[in-house]
Amino acid sequence: MKTALICGIGGQDGGYLAALLLEKGYRVFGTSRDAQSNGFSNLRRLGIQDRVTVITMAPDDFRSVLGAVVQSEATEIYALAGQSSVGLSFELPVETLQSIVFGTLNLLEAIRFTGRAIKLYHAGSSECFGDLNGCRATEATPFWPRSPYGVAKTSAHLLVANYREAYGIFACTGILFNHESPHRPRRFVTSKIAAAARRIATGDSAPLILGRLDIVRDWGWAPEFVEAMWQMLQQDVPDDYIVATGQSHSLEAFVAAAFDSVGLDWRDHVRTDPGLIRPTDLARSAADPSHAAERLGWRAQTMMPEVARRMTAAAEVE
Repeated sequence: MKTALICGIGGQDGGYLAALLLEKGYRVFGTSRDAQSNGFSNLRRLGIQDRVTVITMAPDDFRSVLGAVVQSEATEIYALAGQSSVGLSFELPVETLQSIVFGTLNLLEAIRFTGRAIKLYHAGSSECFGDLNGCRATEATPFWPRSPYGVAKTSAHLLVANYREAYGIFACTGILFNHESPHRPRRFVTSKIAAAARRIATGDSAPLILGRLDIVRDWGWAPEFVEAMWQMLQQDVPDDYIVATGQSHSLEAFVAAAFDSVGLDWRDHVRTDPGLIRPTDLARSAADPSHAAERLGWRAQTMMPEVARRMTAAAEVE
């Protein structure tokens, strides 16, 4: 039986990945900074909480990380932990870099220290590329991050590449573009939009307040993206892969799709506030996921309009 350690199992991707691996017959361990007090609501919603063994682990503490790796006896490690909000990284830059960079470094060091044949998946990000000025990113596109989150993910990406080359560790980075689901916290704009559309559809008249509507992103469906993570670690040779739909849309188009799914015209219910605009932001993000299609056989099936519809249908009205 294969054993997986999912660092950051309490997040959106961690829950869906755990469900996928359990379905494939894995023994699954998951980490949280405080496993005893974490309610793991995502695992409960998926009906798998009692099938996962949870471990308390602080990603920026090497002894804690090493203990989790040894205790789980994992053959595959999925590094998903860390501060995951681009917007919040401007307010918490130190926490963002520590949790992502040192968390990744400690996992790499733990694998090197134990000498075990462990495969590592590292969750990279499209934020590493910065603003592409209309070009579609490939795995060879240079990085130019424009947020503390992007800087942290870029540093972690380079650490993974360095350890793979220097020590022969089987380590892959999935350069994931935006991927959403009903398990996204409300601080993410897509979740905020979906919840507002449902709320207004029930008769609430308070408008939805957003920042820029002209930003362009590649939005996919998170449950499909975790399949690509798993597939990377089933290859004979480690490599890095862009994981995306290959289609980009404006935030305005996402808003329109969400409101349309509940029979509303978004223009009647949405206002903009310059105070919500980030210090720096990417105008356009676009991806070429052909490498993953060719090597992994992975292709996104769910595109943005359906993502928006599913999130809105599942959104809870407060």
